[in-house]
Amino acid sequence: MEPIISTALVTQLLTWRAVIDILLVAAGLYVLYRTLLGLGTWKMVTGIFIAIVFFLVANLLDLRGIEWVFSNISQVAVIAIIIIFQPEIRKLLERTASIRRARIGKYSEEFVQMLSEAILAMARKRQGAIVVLPGKDPIEEWLSGGYPLDAKVSIPLILSIFDPNSPGHDGAMIAEKGRFTRFGVRLPLSQRSTLTDDYGTRHHAAMGLAERSDAMAIVVSEERGTVSVFLNGQMQPVAGGEDLLRLISAHWKDTASSPIEWQKGRPRWPVFSQILASLVVAVLFYSSLIIAQGEVLEKVVTVPVEYTASPAHLVLAGDKAKEVRLHLSGPKSDLDSVNPDQVNVKIDLSKAVAGKQAFLITQDNIKLPRHVLLLDVVPHSIELELTEILEHEIPIKPQLVGKLPAGLKIASIEVTPAMLKVLSPVTQQKEVAASIITTPIYLESITDDTQIYCKIIAPPSIQPVDKRWPDVQVTIRIKRR
Repeated sequence: MEPIISTALVTQLLTWRAVIDILLVAAGLYVLYRTLLGLGTWKMVTGIFIAIVFFLVANLLDLRGIEWVFSNISQVAVIAIIIIFQPEIRKLLERTASIRRARIGKYSEEFVQMLSEAILAMARKRQGAIVVLPGKDPIEEWLSGGYPLDAKVSIPLILSIFDPNSPGHDGAMIAEKGRFTRFGVRLPLSQRSTLTDDYGTRHHAAMGLAERSDAMAIVVSEERGTVSVFLNGQMQPVAGGEDLLRLISAHWKDTASSPIEWQKGRPRWPVFSQILASLVVAVLFYSSLIIAQGEVLEKVVTVPVEYTASPAHLVLAGDKAKEVRLHLSGPKSDLDSVNPDQVNVKIDLSKAVAGKQAFLITQDNIKLPRHVLLLDVVPHSIELELTEILEHEIPIKPQLVGKLPAGLKIASIEVTPAMLKVLSPVTQQKEVAASIITTPIYLESITDDTQIYCKIIAPPSIQPVDKRWPDVQVTIRIKRR
């Protein structure tokens, strides 16, 4: 049995739809991994991943209790995940869109060298500064204020912008495509407690931008005379000039290439291993779905019976079956989609004749999912009796309840309309004349001539010719004894 299942599984995995599905899932997992790797939210993600694996195992083993728990909390859990990971989800979508934007930066080695020298010079003089190097994520929405600038990089320019007497020295300077494009810019403050209160506004602003985008923010502390680099929600102290050159160059090369590209001199095996791991997880996920959904099970459901297309001259007489039990078989996923409230057995009466007859119930009478089979049905057939219906006119009788107050009696009763055309089975002709009555009229509350509007009460087998019962006016005239 195992080789057959294995062969069937491999056959389903090698279809073009399955290959496309697996590749798309693997690409999504790879982008998700790269995003979460930068954001550092692995602990909560690991817990969610373990819960998903636990659910898949329970699904494969058909553990009903675990499945019930997961099915009842899944909707709430999805909403909670969306709320908790709202920044990460937004970041993931932005990163996905940024895959198409290759070579966004044009930083030269001269630019990196001069920027490093200027930052270290300001650190030696304890001159505070913030320099922002954008990544792939758009950062315009996180910036406010500042002054436009379109200038080539130069050490004197950087030192003058962050001079304490300069009007924009407290803000950040933006460097894009090898040029300075803006200075005196305000950045969003950090919303997390990653930094202690010992750090000033510059550090909290740099962390705020690093939490919201993949931009690099370089901060020079005027109190400490140190340099710190903020990237992907993390702060890294700079040890010296070589360390700063390395960090800026690495950021430039990472953001100037697509997520699956690599630079010369950098090992390729990490990228290959990440892609391979994403592909393996996608294959395992898809295989578990095939195994879980392909498992053939049986199920018994009770569904209602619906009678359709009854001939105009015939009507059902006597008792008729209202529901039947179906014994079904099919893949688990298809059986789970069978809802007793949405499935019924339809008995077509278009070819029926007067008298008693049996209608056999087959799969043709039931609309089931494609791969679900009908193994048995109880009862196998339904016996019905149909009789001819005739049109005739009968009187409407008022339904009087109770007695009039003392000293009064009924002088006359008039019903409008007095007669009504109805359709009734031939077998009930004797009972028809006494079966059409009004809703109750209570005599205890009548002390004078009265007009009352009533509804009609009739057996289900008797129907009006005009398709609906009319309202009836009952006029009661009173006289004293």
